[in-house]
Amino acid sequence: MTDLERDARVRRAAFDWLEEQVRLHGGEVLPRALLARGFDFEGIRVPLLGPQGIFKPKAMVIPISIATVPSGPYDDGFSKDGLLHYRYRGTNPEHPDNVGLRAAMARRVPLVYFHRIVEGKYFTAWPVFIVGDDPARLTFQVEIDDARFSSYVPGALPALDSTVEARRAYVTTTVRRRIHQQSFRERVLQAYQEQCALCRLRHEELLDAAHIIPDSEPDGDPVVPNGLALCKLHHAAFDSMFLAIRPDYSIEVRKTILEEDDGPMLLHGLKAMHDKRIILPRHKANWPNRAFLERRYERFLKLEIT
Repeated sequence: MTDLERDARVRRAAFDWLEEQVRLHGGEVLPRALLARGFDFEGIRVPLLGPQGIFKPKAMVIPISIATVPSGPYDDGFSKDGLLHYRYRGTNPEHPDNVGLRAAMARRVPLVYFHRIVEGKYFTAWPVFIVGDDPARLTFQVEIDDARFSSYVPGALPALDSTVEARRAYVTTTVRRRIHQQSFRERVLQAYQEQCALCRLRHEELLDAAHIIPDSEPDGDPVVPNGLALCKLHHAAFDSMFLAIRPDYSIEVRKTILEEDDGPMLLHGLKAMHDKRIILPRHKANWPNRAFLERRYERFLKLEIT
């Protein structure tokens, strides 16, 4: 077995392991410690994330991953051309890490992309492909593909056509949007100490970051003061205007809901919230924007009248 053939086997095992971790953790955001520890392959530990952005485990001959740390030393980022522009390691085009990514590009080897969302947590996407090299700007161009197309056979270059390019452009755009969504979610949950602001539920898998002003509106920005950590029940109730949060941070349940009689879930899950005060983040800068709450509350009152 050649080194490249062994590399391909390890790479396939890495993708399978990541797929399992995403399933176990309920989403693409994974702990850094887990990724840095990696998995065992034939008695050898294979980490997937290292201290540098471009990472190649000892068990492999071509890098397995690239990582972006926002506000880090490199200005990686998505551009208007639909590509991820990824900075070289340092300024020397012949640095071994840069040479490794060039080899991945030449052989069309799939990699993993990690994007730090908050401290200790990374959004994970694969397969990604190096599709361009710009030594003058010290950057590589990267496309993200659907996970179903992550296979790699040494010596057999996958075909590239307009269908592949269109699919990758779509997936790359989707991943960019997902990164923004997950970043908002993690920052909001972190601000609320991973608990529902209404009922204190702490199971992260059952928590969402709800927008006060919807992100479809001009000022519905994905910032913590425009967010609330809510369990899935209370998120759905908030979005459906079954309840509102007044500008004084107290909860108001819709009158028609208070008058209903529909079992213990309605009683304890919704009606019992009426007139209680929400749990607020520790830092006042993260508290819900009162003007946003007032605007949403006005919509709630109009619905009550109708």
